[in-house]
Amino acid sequence: MITTRTRLWIVGGSGSLVLGAIALVATSPAVSAQQAAPVTFAKDVAPILQQKCQVCHQPNSIGPMSLLTYEDARRYASAIKAKTSERVMPPYHVDRTIGIQQFKNDGGLTDEQIDTLARWADAGAPMGDRKDLPPPVEFPDPNAWQLASVFGEPDLIVKSAPYTLAADTQDKWFRPVTETGVTEERWVRAIEIKPSFPDGRRVVHHVLTYLEQEEHGVTGLAESAEHAQMGAGLFMEWAVGKVGEIFPADAGKLMLPGSKIRWEVHMYAVGQEVKDNQVELGIYFYPKGHVPKHRTVLRMFNVAPGSELDIPPGEISMTQNFYVLPAPARLENYQPHMHMRGKAMTMEAVYPDGRREVLSVVNNFQWRWHVNYIYADDAAPLLPKGTTLVFTAWHDNTADNPNNPDPRQWVGWGDRTVDEMAHAWIDVTYLDQDEFDRLLAGRKAKERR
Repeated sequence: MITTRTRLWIVGGSGSLVLGAIALVATSPAVSAQQAAPVTFAKDVAPILQQKCQVCHQPNSIGPMSLLTYEDARRYASAIKAKTSERVMPPYHVDRTIGIQQFKNDGGLTDEQIDTLARWADAGAPMGDRKDLPPPVEFPDPNAWQLASVFGEPDLIVKSAPYTLAADTQDKWFRPVTETGVTEERWVRAIEIKPSFPDGRRVVHHVLTYLEQEEHGVTGLAESAEHAQMGAGLFMEWAVGKVGEIFPADAGKLMLPGSKIRWEVHMYAVGQEVKDNQVELGIYFYPKGHVPKHRTVLRMFNVAPGSELDIPPGEISMTQNFYVLPAPARLENYQPHMHMRGKAMTMEAVYPDGRREVLSVVNNFQWRWHVNYIYADDAAPLLPKGTTLVFTAWHDNTADNPNNPDPRQWVGWGDRTVDEMAHAWIDVTYLDQDEFDRLLAGRKAKERR
């Protein structure tokens, strides 16, 4: 079998930078041998759909069709081939050839799985022997709290004020403030955001929640570079493709008595009035008295300095920005955010000794999905104080971009989806020097084994 991968490359000259791609062609003997065997739904395709597709493609979930049965999947065999071959579905758009590859929520397909789905469609989508079918998977209710299987029902649920969205109107940004009812210090180990079902999920584009509280006199926190970077601030960000956040065992977020949640709910009209739409915030606490060592900070690393973007019509543009870490840190995730013309985003570390390392690349950004790529515990970047994080974003404002509403238009920064953005949401856990040295030494010891 011949497989083709795409790798980003940059050409610079006379101050110009261009995003391009080269095809890396390789032959896989293992896959070539597999091609001799016929591909069937029962034996080959059903396990892939169960692992990677059915959690969304089931009744009352966010997928536009169900893929639970052979009869369901057969109808969409050609579409399954097209979307997976283009790496649009499932929504997992990290470049598998560069950077960190170990994630807790790896939802992507391997080259072999993509090839299997394509060969099944090309063969006429055969069923095969029903005896080969794997047992059905029991998924949690897609409209219930998804983290309940890990922690049980949320310890605290905070709801936004209701908002009625007209059938035809401009995008709306609703910013109410809600009391949390918290009466004592509590540390948060997980957060989940859930738009209302069914209509709320149709109109909510993204949600930001900010924790407003007095930070003076917080117990158990040292005055340090870590503390200086904390504060309450952004509590959680949600967009389509994201469920919630589970913090590492040594980290969390702190809620104080009298705290409030300030919401930003971005909604867009769908041709039908949606009455009294609400968004729910589910909060899971550590046991009372438990104080994790670190307080995680959700940071927005803006790739467009000063929220300025300059994307000429008919061109691919590049934007870049730099951040210096004020203390040792562990990055827990990587979540690029752009709009319709977003094409790719990279995150690179330049260490104090001059070494450069590409940490993560999303090379096939899809604006309808804002996937939060959560690093595995042993792969989350451990970065020393003084490391420079380099973020580079590309926007494709040409007619070749199928998502581009109008390649004749200049595009700048803006909240609407027809405008553009470029930033990355990252949970940063700041570490003291002793903790950083210990974690780094432990990881190096594991790598030597």
